[in-house]
Amino acid sequence: MNIEKTDRIGELLTEHLKEMVFDELSYEYLERAGVSDILKDVPVPIRKTEMNNITVLKIALNMAFVIGCDPGFKYRDNYLQYILRNFDKNFSNGLIAKGLDTAQEGEYEEACIYFRGALQVDPDNAGAYYCYGRGLKDAYERLSQADAEAELSASERSSREDIIGRFKAESLEAFEVAVDKDPELKDAYYYLGYAYLNMGLYVKAKLVWEKYMELSAKSPATGNEAVDKASKEAREDVALRLRQLDEPVKIEEGYNMILSGKFEEGIKALKPYTEGRYAAWWPLWFYLGTAYRELAKRSRSEFEAAGGGDASGDEVTRGAYEEAAKYYREVIKLDPSNKDAMSELSEIYCFLGNAEMAEKYTKKIAIVEQNAEADRELMRDQAQRDAGIEKPVKMN
Repeated sequence: MNIEKTDRIGELLTEHLKEMVFDELSYEYLERAGVSDILKDVPVPIRKTEMNNITVLKIALNMAFVIGCDPGFKYRDNYLQYILRNFDKNFSNGLIAKGLDTAQEGEYEEACIYFRGALQVDPDNAGAYYCYGRGLKDAYERLSQADAEAELSASERSSREDIIGRFKAESLEAFEVAVDKDPELKDAYYYLGYAYLNMGLYVKAKLVWEKYMELSAKSPATGNEAVDKASKEAREDVALRLRQLDEPVKIEEGYNMILSGKFEEGIKALKPYTEGRYAAWWPLWFYLGTAYRELAKRSRSEFEAAGGGDASGDEVTRGAYEEAAKYYREVIKLDPSNKDAMSELSEIYCFLGNAEMAEKYTKKIAIVEQNAEADRELMRDQAQRDAGIEKPVKMN
């Protein structure tokens, strides 16, 4: 995880820099402090509430806060040198503690800033990544709850969904890095499992939760009744989730078989789920359609390579394409705007010589695209009205 190069949420945090003013320390002070080589002509951050009570510790905390907001800050390297010269990498643990105190007050974004500062001071501190993931999770859950209760315009809701999506992706990666840095950090596996589950990555969720169960089984009781009770409940929760994952994992394994070219095996694995509670999962039908389409392509290629001529008259090839079409039609029943399935159907019916059906799905694609453009236009108009523009301006 390199937030200096790939920062999903930094621009959402820079608002917090308004708490700071930047000023240069006198040359005399820098010489006395032995830091003139790194801070000469470098503005340092000072909180507006601390103008008359500046200490080395407060300067270091403020520097960490600034680079936590903006890892690409011009003087980031100078700030890190200052922190490490006056303290050491263990300063990251102080930043984590500061972030945890801030999170206790419900200031999740500000807490994330301290955690981001900590992981730059010590990039190997697994706790910094774990706490960062937790802070992000708390932040996006609160945003999601607020959105559910608020009346938002289409443009506002789209913007908020984008923000929540960024926080979720950042949180997942933070937990991944945490367990990579410390493979024994059991709580990170707990939350990483939920992150994978929310993304539909059932195999990954199963694997990390099994690791959590292994590590938590070895954890001794703390003697703290509340903590031990929470640990017991977490294990019970994960055990239940693992039982519930049995079938989704098998379905995902079937998807992966098809993606890796094992079409017959994938079909065999997925077909049993076309009846029952998973029959409403449109990706199940899409992958089955894809498997039959690939089998049809294989048969067509073999037929033509053997000198059979036009494969449209080959029963095996036609049968596979017709089977693929059956599954793609089910996709559209469950997901009426699925252009990928429509495109596949249009191509299949062209091959089968059914021009009427091919045209039908080509027209459906055009309608879906027109509706999508109309929705985008409405969102643009609403955004302009929200911004106080009475007459919408056409945006190309």
